[in-house]
Amino acid sequence: MAEPAIVIIGAGPAGVRAAQALADAGIRPIVIDEGRRSGGQIYRRQPDGFTRSHATLYGTEAERARALHTCFDGLEGRVDYRPETLVWHISDGQVWTLGPDGHQSIPYDALILCTGATDRLMPVRGWHRAGTYSLGGSQIALKAQACAIGSQVVFLGSGPLLYLVAAQYVKAGAHVAAVLDTAPFAARIPALPKLLAQPAALWNGVLLTRTIKRAGVPILHGVTPLDITGGEEGSGAPDGAGVDTGPAARDGRSSSRAGTVDTGAVSGVTVRTADGGERHFACDAIAMGHHLRPETQLADLARCAFAFDPAVRQWLPVRDPDGRASVPGVYLAGDGARILGARSAEASGRLAALAALTDLGFPVASVDLASLRRDVATYVRFASGLAQAFPWPVEQAAALPDDAIVCRCESITAGELRATVTDTGAQEANRAKAFSRVGMGRCQGRYCGLAAAEVIAAAAAIPVERVGRLRSAAPVKPISAGSAGKAGA
Repeated sequence: MAEPAIVIIGAGPAGVRAAQALADAGIRPIVIDEGRRSGGQIYRRQPDGFTRSHATLYGTEAERARALHTCFDGLEGRVDYRPETLVWHISDGQVWTLGPDGHQSIPYDALILCTGATDRLMPVRGWHRAGTYSLGGSQIALKAQACAIGSQVVFLGSGPLLYLVAAQYVKAGAHVAAVLDTAPFAARIPALPKLLAQPAALWNGVLLTRTIKRAGVPILHGVTPLDITGGEEGSGAPDGAGVDTGPAARDGRSSSRAGTVDTGAVSGVTVRTADGGERHFACDAIAMGHHLRPETQLADLARCAFAFDPAVRQWLPVRDPDGRASVPGVYLAGDGARILGARSAEASGRLAALAALTDLGFPVASVDLASLRRDVATYVRFASGLAQAFPWPVEQAAALPDDAIVCRCESITAGELRATVTDTGAQEANRAKAFSRVGMGRCQGRYCGLAAAEVIAAAAAIPVERVGRLRSAAPVKPISAGSAGKAGA
């Protein structure tokens, strides 16, 4: 039997375990990685010459990170590893790449997509200011550049990543002004039975919260973000202090800061607290995010079917329990298919590789498949608990002021998007995109698409699933003008 051509996209937890399973079966897969070294985002490696320990970099996940790195390093010569390489298109059984050796088209018999995830963001008025980062971006700064995003950082959003990155900043010695969680604390109680499906992960969350509190960092639950202020606004607040501004009306609140100069840089954030009051926190940087969203653009280009998941209010690629997509020869693993975490990604990466081997006629022990399916199932239950404990703040999209920017690439405001709905009748995501340019910029809707859909749904008074999802187009990320044409010549 001739060795099949199997391509793995991504070298995070899912991609590494998929590569290991294939190498153990005697197959040398091609592993395409946009990163400089394997590990993905969660286990991102530090640059050459940096000497921080695994415990410092990864905390409670240090041993898992070490094991994953060691595993992939041990596969040298048994995999065709292509780092710093972008997959920008999938078409006709080939992946199109741009890397150190230029453009290439790579045919495959089986394609395993381990594309990972990006931050799920809900806009806040002022989030376009310099000094506003995603949680993932702030984590990259710490891991890959050994620096904080600011000297006084506020963490805003919800979900486990909020507490993980805040705790990492605390341990690194950075000054964290506050952790502001939009999810009410009471939401965790009914979610507890599901969260107990992964007691170790639940306990890790407890430890992260304890780390933050021991550092004296205030943690507020059930907040509603109102403004990310800039310039001299709110500059009278003491370092890291929460300033009570009272229950002033929205228009009245800004009057106390009228006439200030807006320099464009972050100076603070104002939130409505769970008791209806308002607090302002001074800071020079904000890290924000509401858990994660799968990177599904390549699955879309591979023509995989998608289905709406009401629990997380997202369109996700369809796959069977072993990772098979709706398109023969395409397999989905890790957070690029569904957000289940790094540990589940390892299991689902191996499971997808074994499914590919089975379909290609290689012998696979049924006991291995059954064990991996059980592992993934426990993470599915845990993830449903996380969605319940840290809900996506849908109401925040409907309440966005008209002057709040939704799409930062194209500077499209909530008011402009609502006007598109009311004036043109555009209620479908791609039609609204055509009229307003929302999601048409450099990120192609990765950071604004989900929130934009919620704004459209609220303005049209329809369920968000009727809005649909933004269609992906090649190239999935910017490449040099004309280079795509040269590649296809």
